[in-house]
Amino acid sequence: MSHFQTACRYGVVFALLVGFAVAEEKPLTPKQAASTMQLPEGFRVSVFAAEPDLVQPISFTTDDRGRLWVVQCLSYPYWTDDKDQQNNDSVVIFEDKDGDGVFDSRKVFLEGASCLTGIEVGFGGVWLTTAPNFLFIPDANRDDVPDGPAQILLDGFTLEAKHNVVNGLRWGPDGWLYGRHGITATSNIGKPGADESQRIKMNCGVWRYHPVRHQFEVVANGTTNPWGLDFNEYGAMFITNCVINHLFHITPGGHYKRMHGQDFNAHAYQLIAGCADHIHWGGGKWTESRGGGGIHDKPGGGHAHSGAMIYQGDNWPEVYRGNLFTLNLHGRRANQEHLHRKGAGYVAHHGEDFLFSQDPWFRGVEMKYGPDGGVYLSDWHDTGECHHYKDPQKATGRIYKITYGKPRHTNVDLWKLPQADLLALQGHKNEWFVRHARRILHERAAANKDADTIKRLEQRFAQAGSEVERLRELWLLHLHDGLGERGFGLEDEYEHVRAWAIRLELEDRRANDAVLETLVAMARQDVSPVVRLALASGLQRLPVEQRWNIATELAGHAEDAEDANLPLMIWYGIEPAISQDRIQATKMLTRAKMPLLRQFIARRIAAGTKE
Repeated sequence: MSHFQTACRYGVVFALLVGFAVAEEKPLTPKQAASTMQLPEGFRVSVFAAEPDLVQPISFTTDDRGRLWVVQCLSYPYWTDDKDQQNNDSVVIFEDKDGDGVFDSRKVFLEGASCLTGIEVGFGGVWLTTAPNFLFIPDANRDDVPDGPAQILLDGFTLEAKHNVVNGLRWGPDGWLYGRHGITATSNIGKPGADESQRIKMNCGVWRYHPVRHQFEVVANGTTNPWGLDFNEYGAMFITNCVINHLFHITPGGHYKRMHGQDFNAHAYQLIAGCADHIHWGGGKWTESRGGGGIHDKPGGGHAHSGAMIYQGDNWPEVYRGNLFTLNLHGRRANQEHLHRKGAGYVAHHGEDFLFSQDPWFRGVEMKYGPDGGVYLSDWHDTGECHHYKDPQKATGRIYKITYGKPRHTNVDLWKLPQADLLALQGHKNEWFVRHARRILHERAAANKDADTIKRLEQRFAQAGSEVERLRELWLLHLHDGLGERGFGLEDEYEHVRAWAIRLELEDRRANDAVLETLVAMARQDVSPVVRLALASGLQRLPVEQRWNIATELAGHAEDAEDANLPLMIWYGIEPAISQDRIQATKMLTRAKMPLLRQFIARRIAAGTKE
């Protein structure tokens, strides 16, 4: 079906295209570009902000008032930390006070910066990825004016990665701040002044940073150029990968297929594939997919993707809830993915593409929903894409807002709410409220630990009826340091609660004897592959000598032999122990009921220290 037929079916007014010829060297005005967008019936699009008020929106987030904090990146594509070369990047705050989908006020929070690629707000300030650094700018009084100079939390992010540069920030349900990194160059990350032994190497994958403990970790290695990350209602993490395999379900400790190069662990032997059962381009030379037509139209428009949004708002129709949306750079559209459980993980099926733009300059970067459930979509707006190094546009950029019908608008400021109201928001249908309220509660807990609050949260957990409700209460207990080392939630009736209880129990990389005994029993008898995946992932957070019993029990599940995740995650967890204890390795080899795992154990035993 052609784009025009799709537009007619959806009842989108398309006549504007007949009235003028679109010359690629001359962009459409923002309103013209918005009018060409094809959307399902009942949806409308407004121009929230555009040039000259907005240029080059590489990243954005929302604060507790629903305002947009937008990173304007004019550094691209010439990344440098030479302050004499460029200092044109900025952070701008946009607010829509009357809910009409168009901003009413604009403030500049930061200017004179360079290499800005990611932003989040919380814990009394603003967090920014700005290679070679990861920064925090304090604004404790929330007056939109920095309280002082930027604090360098981490350095060593490479400037050689070009369009694969460190990017993106997103608060996770566990209270960590998650970010991404591409493949073309390796970073050597650590706190300022750290020596080589204290630094962590990373090229492609996902990382995280704890805002209270100030710890940095690599979550997973691999993919190519991740430029989108979101969590579903169960806390499962998904990233969109800019090229080829466009979608990955990420398990902490995983090693994922790369476009090229060698995984840091030479003994990984095999890497986990993406979770989509399709690709979005028709083959041939990737340059031929520009425009998304021909053989590339039906599969999805092309192989380059940016942004990841799992819609969990309350404005769009229910049919879209839980689906993942990503922006197709060459296809000038938003792809839609249906996420389905398969074994321990997920498989993504290609849903009907959600949005088409007829603007030749349209380069969608990011989608996020706000407090009214409407979705903001940022458009880099240029004639090229990530390989466009010659004469990139510096004076264009748009953010559109996509709503269904007329959304309910209420001015909000969650920071001002008392604790009881924030707790009540954990039951809100719009995940925007849940996430922001949870982060504020985490901030308050970090400043003032309260035993009575923990008791109250335990009661809420016990009274929660659904799996999602119990998960939200479990995450809150963790953020209030209410789980301790007592194995809380390990015997819960819901599989995702048990899985997250394992993950949170092992966050501090230790477990007492009672918990270890429980984990071994779970590895032997838990009926859920999701729980077994959490146990396999958790192996890497235990001392190697404590991994054997759990790993051996997991390896005995013949029903998991063909699972896309479990054999490999068990392998990644047990591999470092093989060379330390060949007797245990041999015992595990004889008991394992997964052919791939037996093969890898035998190979590693035979290799000894040679590989």
